[in-house]
Amino acid sequence: MFDFANTHLLYLLLTCVAAAGLYALARASRRRKLRRFGRPDVIAALMPEASRYKPTIKIVLEVLALAALVIVLARPRAGQKEQEARVDGIEVMIAFDVSNSMLASSSDDPAGISRLDRSRLVLEKLIDRLHNDKVGLVIFAGDAKTQMPLTTDFYSAKMYLSELQPGMIANQGTDISNAINMAMNGFSPDEDTHKAIILITDSEDHEGEAIEAAKMARENGIQVDIVGVGSAKGAPIPVGGRKGEYMRDMQGNVVTTTINEELGKQLAEAGGGVYVNAASSSALEDLEHQLDTLEKSEFSRVTYSAGAEQFPTFAWIALILLVIDVLVLERKIGWLTHINFFTKTEKK
Repeated sequence: MFDFANTHLLYLLLTCVAAAGLYALARASRRRKLRRFGRPDVIAALMPEASRYKPTIKIVLEVLALAALVIVLARPRAGQKEQEARVDGIEVMIAFDVSNSMLASSSDDPAGISRLDRSRLVLEKLIDRLHNDKVGLVIFAGDAKTQMPLTTDFYSAKMYLSELQPGMIANQGTDISNAINMAMNGFSPDEDTHKAIILITDSEDHEGEAIEAAKMARENGIQVDIVGVGSAKGAPIPVGGRKGEYMRDMQGNVVTTTINEELGKQLAEAGGGVYVNAASSSALEDLEHQLDTLEKSEFSRVTYSAGAEQFPTFAWIALILLVIDVLVLERKIGWLTHINFFTKTEKK
């Protein structure tokens, strides 16, 4: 299999066509100008050192060198293969709270790292430890939706996490039960594969049906783990990304959002999982240990071997062509001046 890492750069090959076209126009213009001085065969005798063919040879070398350099920039690769392997792992659906309250500080300091950023940091580190497992992503606020289905492509999973923002869900609020139900629907139908939901939120449930949803998940053999973000003291919610401006209620008072750790613990207990606070130094280890309690199941994993880079070959080709171009002069070769390759000599 042969492909290019930067396919869009192949459009630069059009410059080779342009260079060849400009050369043809220049040669035609040169012939027209020479005709003004007389017959071409007579004028050619006045320029014995000028070669008719070397300029064409040089432009061919230069265009080929340019084409090789464009291919170098496009980074040709060969040998990439799709491989399927049988591995042992679990399925993990991440339910990520993207309500406005996640913009608030995750600590008592209003200017501290936001709950959203701290959550991303914890999950990115966790994904690095999942190895052969499958991971999917659900985002929620007042509504929930699947952002990424189950995959073994952890690079894409972290890319999706880095792009999460509260504006991705128009209906604001925090409906944890909807998020759990959406995550449950994201698992494969394979009953032999063990499953877990990692719900990351400040636990401000506005609908009140979260515990029942966690119990239902547990009854279906799905572990529910909770990662709480925020502080008990609370923090104001920034507005519009402007420093020092916070959300206010109808009376003009600054709205403060606090973490509901009690609800988080109740959810974890109902779902047969564990509750951890994202600010804890042992949060990642505790969460990983809890996932390790699930028995690994065998499933197929598709991987892609990286293609071997081929651009050095084309770089050498370009260099050799340029060196040859430098060595080829436009005047005739001395020892060939008395040889005529294209007309017959008359016999005396």
